[in-house]
Amino acid sequence: MPTTATIRTQIEAALAHKIPSALTPAPKMIRPVAETGIQSLDNLLQGGLPIGAISELVGPECSGRTDIALSFVAHLTQASKVCAWIDASNNFDPVSAAAAGVDLERLLWVRCGAVQEAEKRPARTFVLPDRYLVPRPAKQGLHGGGCGAHPRGEAKGLSGAVSDLLGPQSFAPRCAEPQRRAREERPSFVASDEPTAVTSRRYVPTSKPWGRIEQALGAADLLLQGGGFSGVVLDMAGLAPEFVSRIQLSTWFRYRAAAERTQSSVLLLTQHPCAKSSAELLLLLQPAEVISNDATVFTGIQPHVEVTRRRFAPNTSNVVLLRKPPKNVTGVTWDCRTAWAGAR
Repeated sequence: MPTTATIRTQIEAALAHKIPSALTPAPKMIRPVAETGIQSLDNLLQGGLPIGAISELVGPECSGRTDIALSFVAHLTQASKVCAWIDASNNFDPVSAAAAGVDLERLLWVRCGAVQEAEKRPARTFVLPDRYLVPRPAKQGLHGGGCGAHPRGEAKGLSGAVSDLLGPQSFAPRCAEPQRRAREERPSFVASDEPTAVTSRRYVPTSKPWGRIEQALGAADLLLQGGGFSGVVLDMAGLAPEFVSRIQLSTWFRYRAAAERTQSSVLLLTQHPCAKSSAELLLLLQPAEVISNDATVFTGIQPHVEVTRRRFAPNTSNVVLLRKPPKNVTGVTWDCRTAWAGAR
């Protein structure tokens, strides 16, 4: 009777032309990493962001997601590598990027939805000839207009002019007359133990961003298929989640395959996770707290990030513990200083 190993070998040999290694599990792939430039985050990720994969940074506004992307791009450009920033919301600020240490000569900025300013036409000057400014001489006689208009025409519109002139005084109530006032209804408050839900206000554009999303996805396809970029940042953080979540999963799968082939690090900035299983690393950022060391000057924020999902993490040790291992640290906080405050 053949053994299990023999049967598995025979099945794999029969399906080799259709499904290579059908019954053999895929080997665990540990990807190389690139430093982000933030020491505490690099220690948490055991080196940095993976190369040749998609890393998704999810968080609300003022959470530090752009700071991580700028620090990562600055670290790559300072190492003489070329990066690309696909700005789907047209919110990228080159001055802030340069202050963060990004070499703008090695950064390709793709602006999606940018409106080209119309060319200003030279203003035409019109000068009226002097002969039209000279008044015509008055005609003499009854029919020439010398004696003025008919008396009946002088009273036209007089009643309307007088009523408009004396309207507020004639219809305003006198001090002795009673004035009617609408009774204002006072709001009634009912005590409740349930917490009150506070909705966050954010700017919602009036036009739907389908055109900008299509431009951003097309630009990402061209850059990843062409290669040559060590880092590609797809910034969709300014778009509402209901629009970004409608992107097909096949798009992210195609980006993952292209990034693996070209060995490019793809950073996806969103408000809600949308890449699903195509993302190698998922970082969830919480609303940052303001640094309160200096009470009079705003000096920066303290972002907090947590590792929500990571496909393959490198093993630091091959020792198998008999007891239950301690819980791994999945979150970290660091200080993000402003340009005028400097590093401390």
